[in-house]
Amino acid sequence: MVARGGGGLGLVGIALANGLALAALITAFGGFSGAHFNPAVTVAALIGRQITAVHAGLYILTQLLAAVLAGFALRAVFPTAIWQAANLGTPAVTAGVSIAAAVLLEAILAFILVIVIFGAAMDAPAGKAGGLAIGLTVAAAILMGGELTGAAMNPARTFGPAVAANFWENHLVYWVGPLCGAILASLIYSRFFMAAKTD
Repeated sequence: MVARGGGGLGLVGIALANGLALAALITAFGGFSGAHFNPAVTVAALIGRQITAVHAGLYILTQLLAAVLAGFALRAVFPTAIWQAANLGTPAVTAGVSIAAAVLLEAILAFILVIVIFGAAMDAPAGKAGGLAIGLTVAAAILMGGELTGAAMNPARTFGPAVAANFWENHLVYWVGPLCGAILASLIYSRFFMAAKTD
């Protein structure tokens, strides 16, 4: 969720802005839809039998469409020179970081995020604390990996501004990594932690 041209916020400011905004949105909308903002999380929920395939498909389409609309909204708000310098905030792999390392990092961060989401929100009613735990996890992930890959952990987060800015550099990193990490986390949590509760 960090991108080239981060401006004056700095990594800590970007991490807090993303984490706190997500915490607030999950707290506000979690009771209605589960607050799915991330296709990787939605796939993890499907594998973990938390949602149906129909709902998963609708969620993912909505996430991608909303991300594209947000990207074009940013493009309309910011002067061309500013948004082009940062490619509308599209995450990018830092020079010197290999594609394999970038995929692995995004997978690890998504794995941690999905484990927290299952434990804090999907596995049992978490009340209002679930959104805060998830938001803090996103903030921590950005602090850890933001300077390397942008710590997107979310294919829609990358897809939306990429469409609006027409910036596709290493785009598959932000699909392959998060999806692999999320799927692995879902398989482990649903088969071991959830299963342990029912034994």
